[in-house]
Amino acid sequence: MQKTDLIKKVAESANLTQADAAKAVNALIEVITESLKSGEKVTITGFGTFEVRESAARTGTNPRTKEKITIAARKRPTFSPGSQLREAVSGKKA
Repeated sequence: MQKTDLIKKVAESANLTQADAAKAVNALIEVITESLKSGEKVTITGFGTFEVRESAARTGTNPRTKEKITIAARKRPTFSPGSQLREAVSGKKA
């Protein structure tokens, strides 16, 4: 599903115009992004949790030259699904 498909589904589900649904979806994405940038964890009960995790620097190998390279430490966004989402997708109780 693409973002435009999501906006159409939200518009249909919430009985909104596509323009209003687009504003809502874009606002949600912006709020989650800004919260993660400021170091906050975003929890949507029943759906899941967005948070930033840090990965340590490590040594890797360039696959073309087989040369050892250093991969820098970085922050990366992660998502952990909530129990209701896991159950809905798998069809099983956790």
